[in-house]
Amino acid sequence: MKFFVDSADVSEIREVASWGLADGVTTNPSLIAKAGRPYTEVLREICDLIDGPISAEVVATDAAAMCEEGQKLARISKNIVVKCPLTIEGLKAAKALSARGIPINATLIFSPLQALAAAKCGATYVSPFVGRLDDLGQDGFGMVAQLVRILKNYDYPTQVLVASIRSPGHLLRAADAGAHIATLPPSVIKQMLYHPLTDLGLESFLADWHKTKQKI
Repeated sequence: MKFFVDSADVSEIREVASWGLADGVTTNPSLIAKAGRPYTEVLREICDLIDGPISAEVVATDAAAMCEEGQKLARISKNIVVKCPLTIEGLKAAKALSARGIPINATLIFSPLQALAAAKCGATYVSPFVGRLDDLGQDGFGMVAQLVRILKNYDYPTQVLVASIRSPGHLLRAADAGAHIATLPPSVIKQMLYHPLTDLGLESFLADWHKTKQKI
């Protein structure tokens, strides 16, 4: 499974990259607004930092304008993946941009059939939002497992990029369901690396080592 960093904070992304856990990055309008910096400036810095897919989302709502925005975003770097929402207009734009060789991340997906439609329109990635489904008491991870099977049934190359992950438990379930990619806030990546027994074990090993009065 690949890990994408869900952030537009360059310092956060740089830190996660230094751990060897940043295969790509996903951004969205909310994350860009939180960063408080010019969109293209942030994207260029991220693309210089991470040699992997960098998702950048269009903000228009009609297909023609989405295509125009998508082409502008794609010109920033070869790493850019254009995010289009799963609407009819978004599907039109995804198909047109994909035909131009621009990779597409179909976002805001909440059902396997939405994702299947995106795959048919040439999406490179589909992003089911599991946390938001969980908020409504729906089985987001059952949906992910079903989606993985459906795409495999028809040999679509589209990859499942699980989004709206809010805990290490969510990540574990996404991996168990066979998702290709998880996009993770840096806070969740830190949480997944921590276990109290690791710290206790290290403390014990070091105490025993110091007793030997040796050096390496």
